[in-house]
Amino acid sequence: MVKGGRPSREDYYRALASELPQDALVVTALGNASYLWATLHHRPENFYVEDAMGLALPLAVGLALAQPGRRVVVVEGDGGLLMHLGALVTLGAAAPKNLTVLLIDNGVHAASGGQALTNPALDFTALARASAIDQSVHVATPAAFADALRAALARGGPHFIVLAAEPDLEVVSPPIALDPVVTKHRFMGAIGALRYVPKLFGGGRLASD
Repeated sequence: MVKGGRPSREDYYRALASELPQDALVVTALGNASYLWATLHHRPENFYVEDAMGLALPLAVGLALAQPGRRVVVVEGDGGLLMHLGALVTLGAAAPKNLTVLLIDNGVHAASGGQALTNPALDFTALARASAIDQSVHVATPAAFADALRAALARGGPHFIVLAAEPDLEVVSPPIALDPVVTKHRFMGAIGALRYVPKLFGGGRLASD
C-alpha cells in the first residue's frame, strides 16, 4: 500500500543525521530502519535491532533510564509499535526526559512484506498522548521534522514524533554485516558498559577490566 506524496525514510534519516548530537545514542528497529541508518550514519553509538519486531522502543526506554546523561533516539515502525503497545504505556509512566521516539508512519508492516496495518488511519499522536506522552507531534516533511527534532533535543521529554512516510519495501543492503553480537559489544564499548561474565547455574559477574 503506497501513500502518494509522502517523503521517504531516507529523506527523514538525512535530516536526523544533520541534527543528531555527536554523543547521542540511536536505536533502530529491524529491517530498513537499521539497514538504511547503517548505510547513511554508521557509528558505534548505534544499536541495530535484528529479528525482534516491536522491541526497539522497550530497549530504548531502558537505555534512556540507564544513561540519563545522554540523548537517546529510537526509530520504530508503526507496525512494530502495534505489536507491543504496552511499551508506549511504559514510556509514559517512566517518562525518561532524554528519550525521543521517531515513529515511521507508512501504513504497512514493511519488514515482513508490506502487509497493510489493520487500522492505517490510527492517530498515533493521540495514542501517545493517551499514554501520558504529552509532547507528541505529527510531521509530514523533512523540514518540519528537523524543526521538531531540534525542539525536542532542546528540552526535556519524552518526545514522540510521528513521521508520515512512503513504504520502503525494497530491502537496503547495509555496508556492514549487522551481527547482533558484534553490535552489542561495539555499543557496550560506546556507552562504557562493563562486560557480563556468565557462570553456569547463575552467579555471573561484571568484568572489571
